[in-house]
Amino acid sequence: MRIFISSVRKGLEEERDALPGLIRALGHTPVLFEDFSAQTTPSRQACLAALDSADVCVFLLGPSYGHVFRETGQSATHDEWVAAKTAGKPRWVYRKLGVTFEDTQQDFARTVEAYATGVFRDSFHDTAELMTKVVRKVKELESGPSPLSFAPLAQPVPLRWSLDEAGVEGGVSLPLLELHVFPVGFAGYSARELEEVGTSLPDRIRRTGAVKNDVALMSSSSHEHAIVSIPVSRSRTWDAPRPGELVEVRLHKSGQVSLRATLPRDSMGSILDHDALPQQVTSLLRFNGAMDLIQHERIVVAIGVSDPKLTQVDRFNPHQSRTRAELSAYMRSFTLRVEPDESTSQAALGAGAEEVAGILSRALIKQHPSAS
Repeated sequence: MRIFISSVRKGLEEERDALPGLIRALGHTPVLFEDFSAQTTPSRQACLAALDSADVCVFLLGPSYGHVFRETGQSATHDEWVAAKTAGKPRWVYRKLGVTFEDTQQDFARTVEAYATGVFRDSFHDTAELMTKVVRKVKELESGPSPLSFAPLAQPVPLRWSLDEAGVEGGVSLPLLELHVFPVGFAGYSARELEEVGTSLPDRIRRTGAVKNDVALMSSSSHEHAIVSIPVSRSRTWDAPRPGELVEVRLHKSGQVSLRATLPRDSMGSILDHDALPQQVTSLLRFNGAMDLIQHERIVVAIGVSDPKLTQVDRFNPHQSRTRAELSAYMRSFTLRVEPDESTSQAALGAGAEEVAGILSRALIKQHPSAS
């Protein structure tokens, strides 16, 4: 198992030096920034690539926030936290007690600690206490069950669908994949809370790294929801194959978070691919988790596709358009919608995203008339 260690060195020198040896003694591989300082690849790029290859990320929070990178406006540890969340990595957070945090570090610690579930948090006074707690956590991971769990719904949840809405802001009139996550047991936002959280949506989206900084986001709101629309990127040629793209994030007053995205497509139309769809749904689930909007332990997840007659179950080739396709325009009317009948743990937005995406994608494609 590869264990990534993330922290500022200042104020955590002893702890940071001690952890690699401990991890090796436990039979695992430590991964940290110092291992990548002499490569030809820029150190931050190499470090983030190493994080992506890790199985677990350990974050040590000490008094110092660290150097702020101009490219992201954040410290290295903050960048790594965002990357780990976006990738759905298990995260263990240990906060040092008995020290005074800088204001910026205190703000970062609040961000980390606001993520109520799906991440392990603890504290320590000294290196010996930290080492003991890390050993215990490694042993739990080695022997523990998957954090993903399912349970039947006691009653239906009031999901809001957008399948009948015509496109999204910005002129996208293609079939759209929509994914909804509803927090079970959440009382909903007040008008004031919805306005405050809705105002933070663009920043939350950018912090995930899913949208480039030069992409203009369009915000709108009502008493029922806050919406951020993301323009579809332009292609060099009209017939070039295009992967699916996120085009809308919607936060409902109920707490439901809805994402809409284009499907992979080429000159012959939009495609439901047995391999590409689960990958896209996995990315959307992890993106949802990285925004830190849902903090309840139990959630409901659902997916659907608008204008299903304009889709085909086929293989998507990112390098070449198809030359032939059979549209569903003359088939009987049908819907593509996977209604939830059970809740799942919030691990579905992280470590369990791939498993949940596979279940939902198979159920969705099975509904398509051309799939049988």
